Amino acid sequence: MYSIIVVPPPSSQDERDRTAQIRLAPGERLTFGRGAGNDVVIAHDGVSRRAGEIAAQGAFWILSNLSRDQTYVVENPEGAGEHIKVAPGRLDAPVPFEFSRIVLPAAGDLLPVDVWAPRHDHLRPEGGLDGVTTAPAFSLDRSKRYYAVLAALCEPRLRGEPHAPLPTVDQVVERLQPGWPAASRTSVQWNIDYLAVKLRLKPGPETADSGPRLNGKKESLVSLALRFDLVREDDLAVLAAAVPGGAGNR
Repeated sequence: MYSIIVVPPPSSQDERDRTAQIRLAPGERLTFGRGAGNDVVIAHDGVSRRAGEIAAQGAFWILSNLSRDQTYVVENPEGAGEHIKVAPGRLDAPVPFEFSRIVLPAAGDLLPVDVWAPRHDHLRPEGGLDGVTTAPAFSLDRSKRYYAVLAALCEPRLRGEPHAPLPTVDQVVERLQPGWPAASRTSVQWNIDYLAVKLRLKPGPETADSGPRLNGKKESLVSLALRFDLVREDDLAVLAAAVPGGAGNR
């Protein structure tokens, strides 16, 4: 079964089928570059004759940068700016993203090569284990108002603007009012403070030590939420729905 799908840039001249997606099974490799001997030919003067190699490795893939002087960037289009850099001459760099875009700098142009890794391997436990269940790392209730506040803070970067400034408290209020008519600056700020404690960015009120002052509280919350997928693009649906009251809401 194939595990990697490669989508060449529009200028590529794949001898097999210029419009086809190229599927690789685990262990298979694909070379790309300007030279005619590559599996994917990218007809651009700024691309090395033998630019790189992609290899399928089960549920992930590795990239070799065969260029002498160009750094390649591999972006995660769904990762709010997440990316890795593969230096010239680096071999077998593992790429952890399910959806990836190799960006090739080519004499003033940036050429994309999309790589998808749709195969998911999951643990299949056999029988139960004795002992206490492991506590969740982050306990968030998606039905609570604090989660809607967190989703509103994350929304611009999840919508494909990885470097977008975070919304102000007033903008969060405006975003939430259709589903939460009573939203106000005070209630939104209270939920932001609550999230900072709940996600352990600040000590809780039961401790004597209030901890250092948390500057950039919103930025810290959004960074943590996006890094650990506490809010995904699908979760933005909570912004369109009325959020009921209850514990942890204000």
